[in-house]
Amino acid sequence: MIMIDTGDRIAAKAAQMARPEFIAAYPITPQTVIVEKTAEYVEMKELDCEYMRVESEHSAMTAVIGAAATGVRTFTATSSHGLALMHEMLHWASMARLPIVMVNVNRALGPGWNIWADQTDALAQRDTGWIQIYASSCQEIFDAVIQAYRLAEMEEIQLPVMVNYDAFVLSHTSMPVEIPEQAEIDAFLPALQPLWRIDPDDPLTHGNILPQAEYGGMRKDLHMAHMKALESIPAIADEWKSRFGTYHGGLVEEVLCEDAEYVIVAMGAFGAEAKVATQELRRDGIKAGLARVRAFRPFPSEVFRRLSANRTFVVIDRGVSIGAGGGIYTELKSALYGYSTAPVQGFIAGLGGRDVTFVEMAEMVRKTARGEATDVEWWGVQE
Repeated sequence: MIMIDTGDRIAAKAAQMARPEFIAAYPITPQTVIVEKTAEYVEMKELDCEYMRVESEHSAMTAVIGAAATGVRTFTATSSHGLALMHEMLHWASMARLPIVMVNVNRALGPGWNIWADQTDALAQRDTGWIQIYASSCQEIFDAVIQAYRLAEMEEIQLPVMVNYDAFVLSHTSMPVEIPEQAEIDAFLPALQPLWRIDPDDPLTHGNILPQAEYGGMRKDLHMAHMKALESIPAIADEWKSRFGTYHGGLVEEVLCEDAEYVIVAMGAFGAEAKVATQELRRDGIKAGLARVRAFRPFPSEVFRRLSANRTFVVIDRGVSIGAGGGIYTELKSALYGYSTAPVQGFIAGLGGRDVTFVEMAEMVRKTARGEATDVEWWGVQE
């Protein structure tokens, strides 16, 4: 079936087909459409699910944690300040090893108030222990949500997953999406088999006070599960491709990288625009490629180490780690340190939803090639 609709409605459709048994919801622009549509699925008896309307995003995450701890599949969605308000409970969800799936519609943080696309909201949660996936099309939104459940619920993973995509650029833009039959999704994503759950008939204590050594061991286990996810994310994407035909890359989508001298590194909706920029540059005789980051956590360091030989990376960040530079830029430099001397040029662009065209992206590469770019450039920012 082909469904033509916005990213938010596609995300809601994916959530419905994943068959969650509990949804907690609080509205925030531009995510609100997701929780409205999932509520409609429940109301129309198209989804057998307990739907809880809560008083805040903090409560939404607390509610799905409680439900997930009883061994049921859960879903929620948020954006921007809503995600920030969840921060405390994001740590709780990952340390409790709960396979929660949440959609976050990337939106700028205030003040000043801005409802447009900016990835700083999710990048600010990089150390909470959540796996983070970034989509660049409505098709990828659908595929990523279903795949996120499969990943989160794997015995060796057991981690919450956040699926991110850009506000309005994707959340409110309609695209055609291939939707498999429900039976096909059920075969790919069987019913949740929890490894543990709270049960009044079989009581246990969970999340209690720990000695230092045991606490450190839990944090290490969390990290090792992320390392395992580096193998599992591509494997799940490959299986999805074999079943359904659509594919967006595993950890990183690589475009024209085989002979590229300059590789654009971007994330989210920027990836689609960057593909056009690579074609423009190639027409001008500049060997450009694209490495679009799909998985920011865990960060795909080995992919970039493999790509680094005889290349310059041109990183275009739609977010900023204040005092350090772009989030992808700083992660990439850290990943390459001690392994490669490949130059890494950073650009911070599109903050607060400012449009960045393929023409501008191509110019960033040209400026890098001319040796005119400074360490980290702020593109399109008022002086």
